[in-house]
Amino acid sequence: MIWIIPALAGILIVYFAMRSSRFRRFAEPVLSVFVAIGLMVAFVIWLTDDNSNSASKPTTERPAPLITPEQLVLEGLGFERNGTDLSFRATGSVRNTSGAFLDYFKLTAILEDCAETPCRLIGEDTALILARVPPGESQSISTFFTFPNRLGPILRTPRWTTRIDSVSGHNL
Repeated sequence: MIWIIPALAGILIVYFAMRSSRFRRFAEPVLSVFVAIGLMVAFVIWLTDDNSNSASKPTTERPAPLITPEQLVLEGLGFERNGTDLSFRATGSVRNTSGAFLDYFKLTAILEDCAETPCRLIGEDTALILARVPPGESQSISTFFTFPNRLGPILRTPRWTTRIDSVSGHNL
């Protein structure tokens, strides 16, 4: 509601400037000076506000995560083909050995075909696993991994490598 006062003042200034040339000669320089002062004050406030925000930011690194990837244990992780393309369903369980609640983690799967030596890399895919697991407990997980369908030999001897990339959790 405070904007009403400047709006009314602006309307009055325009009205009197239209009615009186003497007021117009007085009002133009005065308004120009007020606008210039207002812009300088706004600039100074902007500079000091910007400096105070950068000064208040901590210079230290992020705090240590509540749960590290080493505190999660994947158990019974198995892969089965999902259709005719290179899409696979992964099932298993995750055990939380940390002291914090697990919210989610990213699981990366690398697929190689080891029918010949050396193994041929097929691809790598990452899935976000939403798993709300209390400390010291396990939960079953299920997700899908899809790899590029390259033209070439059919996958004969798959070898899976998995890793947990990032973990998010919260305290009790």
